Amino acid sequence: MAKPFSFTAKVCLFPQDNGWHYVPVPPEFTATLKPLADRGLVAVRATVGSSTWDTSLLPMGDGTQFIPLSAKVRRKEKIELDSTIKVVFTPRF
Repeated sequence: MAKPFSFTAKVCLFPQDNGWHYVPVPPEFTATLKPLADRGLVAVRATVGSSTWDTSLLPMGDGTQFIPLSAKVRRKEKIELDSTIKVVFTPRF
């Protein structure tokens, strides 16, 4: 089983209309996980609070990555823009 990664980050929002809510992944994790990337994506199982879902680490375009937060997860966990949340994720193979 893959090693879980854990971090705390502030929830951000992409500025365009209907932009995604997301949390930036710490750069040191990005460097560690780069060998697992397929076309820039790393498949992971993410957990925030009591919510767990399959997603991917997505590229920001500057060498860093982020985890998108769906409306369903945000509602269930009562997450708002600029909230600080704990995220745990495990790479999926």
